[in-house]
This record gives sequence, C-alpha cells and structure tokens, in this order.
Amino acid sequence: MKTFLGLLTPALLFCLLGSDSAISDSKPAQASLELPAEKHLANIKQLTFGGENAEAYFSADGKQLIFQSTRDGRECDQIYTMNLDGSNIRLVSTGNGRTTCSYFYPNGRKILYSSTHLGAKECPPRPDFSKGYVWAIYPSFDIFTARPDGSDLKQLTNAPGYDAETTISKQGKLVFTSMRDGDLDIYTMDGNGKRVRRLTTELGYDGGPFWSYDGKQIVYRAYHPQTEKDKSDYIGLLKQNLIRPTTLEIWIMNADGSNKRQVTHNGKANFAPYFFPDGKRIIFASNMDDPKGRNFDLYKINVDGSGLERITFNDTFDGFPMFSPDGKKLVFASNRNAKTRGDTNIFIADWVE
Repeated sequence: MKTFLGLLTPALLFCLLGSDSAISDSKPAQASLELPAEKHLANIKQLTFGGENAEAYFSADGKQLIFQSTRDGRECDQIYTMNLDGSNIRLVSTGNGRTTCSYFYPNGRKILYSSTHLGAKECPPRPDFSKGYVWAIYPSFDIFTARPDGSDLKQLTNAPGYDAETTISKQGKLVFTSMRDGDLDIYTMDGNGKRVRRLTTELGYDGGPFWSYDGKQIVYRAYHPQTEKDKSDYIGLLKQNLIRPTTLEIWIMNADGSNKRQVTHNGKANFAPYFFPDGKRIIFASNMDDPKGRNFDLYKINVDGSGLERITFNDTFDGFPMFSPDGKKLVFASNRNAKTRGDTNIFIADWVE
C-alpha cells in the first residue's frame, strides 16, 4: 500500500481500500512496535502480517474485530472477522466485487458492510489519475447485512448511487454517506434500513461518520468548497463519480443534524475521527505535521478544537483508530513493522491516559 499523495492509496482513506499485494500467513519476528514518544500506547500487538488490512472495528462485546483486507489472491477488498489476538480470520463477505466499511450490530447477531457485487462480480476499475489525485465514488456500492458468518445476506439500500461509510451506534442507529440526492451527504436510518433522514445539505463531501458512545453526537470529515473555481471542480468531478480529497476537516453535529461545528482548521487531510468514551474528545488521523502531506499520524483533540496532541510518531502511515467498548484498548492500522514496503496491518494497544 502507498501513503497519501504518493504513498497511501486513495481508496484506503475513503473506505475503498484496494491492493494487488499478497497476504502472508507467516508471522515474522516483531521489532519493537512501541516508540518512546507514544506515551498513550502500551503493549502494542500486531494482528495481521502482510498486504493491505484496514478499518478494524470492535464487536459490542469487545471480543472480535471486523475489517477489510485484500488477500486470498483477490484484487480488491473483502470483509473478514478475527479474534483480538489475530486468530480465526474468516471471510464473511461474498468474495465478489469490492467491499468496505464493515461493522457489527450491537446485539452481535448481524454484521453490516457495503459492496459493489450487485454491479459486477469483478472489482470495479480504479480511478483515472490523469485527472490528478482523485478518489472513485463507485455508484454500485450498496449497504448489506448478514449473519456474523456471512450467511443470510440482505440488501439494506437500493437508492441510485453510492451508499457506504456506515457505522452503527450502541443504540442500533445507522449513519452513512450517500449520493442519493446528488451530493455526498450524511444520512441516518434505523437498523433495518427504515426511516432514512438526511443530516447534511451544504455543497461538498460530508462522510466517514461515527457515533459518540451515548448516540447523541456524530463526528465526521468534510470538504466544503468555498470559491467558485473549487465548487466547479468539485461538481465536475462528482459528475464523473470522483472526488479530490486533499483537504478534509473534522466536524461534529448532533444526532439530528443540528449544531454543526468545525473542530479542525488546519487545511490538511484529516480523517477517521472517533469519539473517546467520554464524548469530550476525538481521536483522528492527519498529515498536518508532514510538509509533504505523505505521512499520517494519530492525534487527539477536544470537541471544541482545543487540546490538540499527537499520539503516534511512526514515520509512515497510522490511521483508522477505534476504542474498544470499555475504552481500554485502541485498534488502528499502520505501515509500521512492514515486511514489505507499503504493507498496512492492524495493531491493537492498551490506551494509557
């Protein structure tokens, strides 16, 4: 995998990770995974070894992870589950199309993910980089549910255009990103796909939403073009199912879409925000400290934008953080300890306040 603007695949940042890398089943001897400056992380353990693995999210009981990975000779991501020690990795998606953005339902009886398999069995084509650094917004993405073993697959959305980037609150409410109304906006719906409600309306990309632990707030990433040139560029790309992701800021809103407020103001690529259990802080990934914009690290910040602190100091990619249900562990994806340059693997650590 490559990192941002040269090293990170655009698909990875957009819940659309893809790779031609092979996954190795062998576990290499681990170098020290902990860096002296990473005072908030302890007992870091590597759970996957080789290729591209990302967006690992906890089950409600904290005993399993669900994640997307390019492995088993496939050309793009499928969804897998595993235990917290990295054992018992199981394919739970169809094996067709491209998949992304998986999550466990709170009751543990269902999983959710997005897939393009109804559009075609093959992986959809990668974006055309002759247009610059762009992400593809595949219109064939729909949201599906299944049992934890992948059986009993059911389609949850059937609106025209992109439906993906879904997460589930502890109360069972879904939040997702959709192009059903012509722009990339955030919506909520019940766990069965009913009562869809649009939360964002401003021109631009609003996506990657996550719930606070109490289900009262949503944190997300956004790009709202301001100049006429930027607006024209955004609309022109969107008509081609593309987006240019070089500037993303972190925002928060109430669960009903009210009281939207911007948290970061650095003009960089900030993504993958997740609430601390206390609802007063956010952990997220950003390239703000790399002048070239290539390296991403994890940061924490208060919901009012104060108290910014860098969490990881790895000289390659760190992203997609999520706290365990009890807030004691953090799972994240990283290029650290890569067996092959560009490998992205999943790591878990104890969180130290």
